[in-house]
Amino acid sequence: MKITVQSIGLTPHEPLESHIEKKVSKLETFYDKIQDCKVFLKVENNTDRNNKTTEIILVVPGEDIVVKKTSATFEESLDLCVDTAKKLLIKKKELA
Repeated sequence: MKITVQSIGLTPHEPLESHIEKKVSKLETFYDKIQDCKVFLKVENNTDRNNKTTEIILVVPGEDIVVKKTSATFEESLDLCVDTAKKLLIKKKELA
C-alpha cells in the first residue's frame, strides 16, 4: 500500500509523519486489498480549539473508503479516522 500525505497550510513534523505511517499501515491487517492511501491534514479557519482535520481516502476495489474527522490535535483526529476506517474495512471484508 502506498501512503501519500498532503498537508494544507502547514508542514507536518517528523513525529507526526511517523505516527501517520504506523497507524495507517496497520489497516492492511484488516483488509489486504488496499491499493493506495491518501492522508490530508488541514487546519480549519475557525475560533474553535478543535480545528485540526484529518481525512483518509483508502483506494480499494469497488467504492473507495473516505473518513474525515476533526479534533484538537492531528494525532487525535488521525486515531479517530483509523478507528472508523478499520470498522469499515472489516465490514467490507465480511460482505466480500
